[in-house]
Amino acid sequence: MVASMVLRVALSLVGWISLYTWSYHRHKDRTCEWSCRLVTLTHGVLATCLSGYIGFIDGPWPMSYPGFPNTTLQVHALCISLGYFLFDLGWCVYFKAEGVLMLAHHTVSILGITVSLALGESAAEVNGVIFGSEITNPLLQARWFLRQVGLYHTLIGDIVDFFFVVLFAGVRIGVGAWLMYCVLTSPKPKWFIKAGGVIMYAVSCVFMVSICQFVRRKSIKKYHAWRRWWNKEMNLSTNGYLKDH
Repeated sequence: MVASMVLRVALSLVGWISLYTWSYHRHKDRTCEWSCRLVTLTHGVLATCLSGYIGFIDGPWPMSYPGFPNTTLQVHALCISLGYFLFDLGWCVYFKAEGVLMLAHHTVSILGITVSLALGESAAEVNGVIFGSEITNPLLQARWFLRQVGLYHTLIGDIVDFFFVVLFAGVRIGVGAWLMYCVLTSPKPKWFIKAGGVIMYAVSCVFMVSICQFVRRKSIKKYHAWRRWWNKEMNLSTNGYLKDH
């Protein structure tokens, strides 16, 4: 069983590295970060769909069954994500591309998944954390790609930002608090699983502070832009032309 899981994680790691290598050679005019973010986007979509299916359809429901034995599908999903996090952590360390907070997020994710696989339990809540963490990832990567192609400061960029903030606050903070409460109040999960969940939620809260600061800055900028437009329109409607300044 252990050998099988190690093999699956290794295959997952090779798969993500292969996707990165293909993208790197396919987009030679782009930076290495472009290829890495393509891998991250792919994992975000795959992990969200797979973990969502497990949590909402296949079961068990993480809010009701934390600490219960892992299912076969849960193990497959965790192995796929573990391979990705190993790849991305290695890439971030090698290129020095992320700060301490993101490195801590990846490290705790790797430890949490590894412990769950080793124990053969608690995959339900770990899978739930992955769903909450990855559901905003495609939008986060979309923001970066829109910047690269010069489309971020358009309506589509505003739409992506809106849904990113709503999902982050609603799922990672709101639903995440519910999941953390269920895990902490349940007698079944091990104490270190609970501790890992608290750390992951704390990291999300720190990210949320940064997001609130971003929303404030963008709202102020949009307000001032609207005021300039309104003053211009009023000037035109009253005078028929723009005054010289």
